[in-house]
Amino acid sequence: MTVSTPNTTRQVRVGVAAVIIGADGRMILGRRKGSLGAGQWGFPGGHLEFGESYFECAERESLEETGLRIKAFKVFAVANTVFDSEHHYITIFVQCKQDNPDDQPQVLEPEKCHGWDSMSWDDIKSIMAKGQEELFLPIVNLLLENPNPELLIKA
Repeated sequence: MTVSTPNTTRQVRVGVAAVIIGADGRMILGRRKGSLGAGQWGFPGGHLEFGESYFECAERESLEETGLRIKAFKVFAVANTVFDSEHHYITIFVQCKQDNPDDQPQVLEPEKCHGWDSMSWDDIKSIMAKGQEELFLPIVNLLLENPNPELLIKA
């Protein structure tokens, strides 16, 4: 293991991924826009704000991005992702369920997301098998560290 010299000008950020799982086991993912992960599939989520819990962040970000009211209830994985020389994130994956399963996600931040889709873990693994560039890097790292993340999910 190499020891790196700390760089005090750059900071590690904390991101929270809201993994909203429906009764059918499928999850909501969106095609990202923006600087990090543009064109890649990712879960709703965003930066943890000062004083906020992981669950509060997942619920807030989901409402802001999709219009869905959810209940976040379990941290099931963590990924350490260095995107490039300027972007290093710890991503907290939070299991969530919709308050109203009949509600559909809306694109409320069109500058950040092309649209929402519903996928199973098998769908996500199939995308990764075709090439990691289609998935947001924290999801790639999650799958590399936990090849069967569905086993981490509380039924």
